[in-house]
Amino acid sequence: MLTVTQEPLPSLDALEPRWCALADRADASFFLGWTWMGSWLRATGARPDLVSVRDGEGDEIGLALLGAAREPRKLGRVRTLRLNESGDPLMDRPFIEYNAPLAARDHEVDVTQALAHHLARRRDWRVLRLSGVADDDLLVGTVPARRRILTDVSPAYGVSLAAVRGAVGDYLSLLSANTRSQIRRALRDHGDGDFGVERAADEAMIVDWLSEMARLNAGRHADNAWDAPMFRTFAREIALAGRASGTVDLLRVTIGGAVLGYLLNFVHGDRAMNYQSAFADPVGPKDKPGLLMHMAAIAHYTGRGLSLYSLLAGKDRYKQSLATGAEELQWWQIERFSPALEAEYWLRRLLRR
Repeated sequence: MLTVTQEPLPSLDALEPRWCALADRADASFFLGWTWMGSWLRATGARPDLVSVRDGEGDEIGLALLGAAREPRKLGRVRTLRLNESGDPLMDRPFIEYNAPLAARDHEVDVTQALAHHLARRRDWRVLRLSGVADDDLLVGTVPARRRILTDVSPAYGVSLAAVRGAVGDYLSLLSANTRSQIRRALRDHGDGDFGVERAADEAMIVDWLSEMARLNAGRHADNAWDAPMFRTFAREIALAGRASGTVDLLRVTIGGAVLGYLLNFVHGDRAMNYQSAFADPVGPKDKPGLLMHMAAIAHYTGRGLSLYSLLAGKDRYKQSLATGAEELQWWQIERFSPALEAEYWLRRLLRR
């Protein structure tokens, strides 16, 4: 028989060994490991509740965080829970992906069902948000609900590094003629120089390179995460936390000795994942420094024997151009019955909004 408990978040010093011990027994994504979770909690000060699932012998087989907030809706604020998020938009800016409860290997279904039953017994929420879950996520269909609303779907484009090796390292041969042409023109703008990929080796380099990433990204996006001090703190925390273990790579990419830009990547199992990037100004009208940086990183991780270079969630055209395939991530809103939500639903139907 499984036991589920929910408690205020313990100290991070107390939580870390529990989380790491379970992660070692799980087939979970990078985003469910302590490098991500610990960095997020330290950097943001988020304090969601902790849910623990234990088996009949008292062994911990599941962990999850539940953030609570009264989130604004069309007809007023609604009590909302978020899986592995806080409910505060600034704190959740790091943007979790491949989200799920952390479950011991071969206990994923048991943990999901136990968590769903726990949520069903609680009466203090009307909406459960599941952000960045896989398209086969178990929890979506397990939590009892009035309705399940798919609010967003995003490809997570990636490059098969096995395919690159199969092409004898000729990554460009796997791409469309248009993308090949863009990259070759950009290479000519740089005199067909050689790529260099350097990993930040110490704290001083990490701090300096992240500062450069923030500078290079300034003014380039309408909604720029790097403008937020809390996000910059998170980027520093996770880069430092993952440096020694090799689970986070902060890379500086050069061509012919000139800096193209920087990549903040995660490494987990057989995949590398590009989380953030920053690139120098183009040297000419045909230059594509972002494409060249990713091309260099793909060669780097191919040489390390990994299987996938993921560009993570996002509908950007450049991701599609560079990719050889894609996975799918989804954002769900699980709603219970409430008069306000029911009225909102039918108003939307009537107004077709």
